Amino acid sequence: MTVKNLWPLVHAERAALATDLTTLTEPDWRTPSLCSGLSVRDVLAHLTAAASLTPLRWFAGVVRCRFDFDRQVAVRLAEHLGETGGETLDRFRAVVGSTTKPPLPVVAMLGEAVVHGEDIRRPLGIRRRHPSTVLTRLAEYYSGSDLVVPARSRIGGLRLESTDAPFRVGEGALVTGPTLALIMAMTGRADYLEELSGPGVATLGSR
Repeated sequence: MTVKNLWPLVHAERAALATDLTTLTEPDWRTPSLCSGLSVRDVLAHLTAAASLTPLRWFAGVVRCRFDFDRQVAVRLAEHLGETGGETLDRFRAVVGSTTKPPLPVVAMLGEAVVHGEDIRRPLGIRRRHPSTVLTRLAEYYSGSDLVVPARSRIGGLRLESTDAPFRVGEGALVTGPTLALIMAMTGRADYLEELSGPGVATLGSR
């Protein structure tokens, strides 16, 4: 997949998420996400921030926050939260087709849309059938990168095999399961370990 071909996939994932959240009530928006300490509304505002941040603005914010990256994320999230869940969703809808991004590869933006989308959907009981090609590309990306999250380090010494896509990587104790569950586990979401099997699951879970 080229950069040109990746952006439509990012936009499709964002649009699907916006549609899934259309009927949420204010109590729904306060549901804890899979991101520790953040509600589903907070995570959606984070996605809006990521789609609104140029490399220059990102760097300026990092400097202003004295290279405290967690603080930078919190500041940007607050900028895009709005007063209500509906306003948060409206702000996200406005950037569904954006190609603005911080200094990250486009595939990382696709990963943000899918992984954070699941951080929001799973606690709400919403399920999405992601395209297999998208999940395979993301599994390949995360298994070879520590850029955004330490995914490559987390699966060191393990062999991962998807049960629903042609994804295989690594050597060592086996971990098998759906590609989405492998991606979410690689990116540190313990909730998905229950969907995985094999002698390497305990090691993956400990990391």
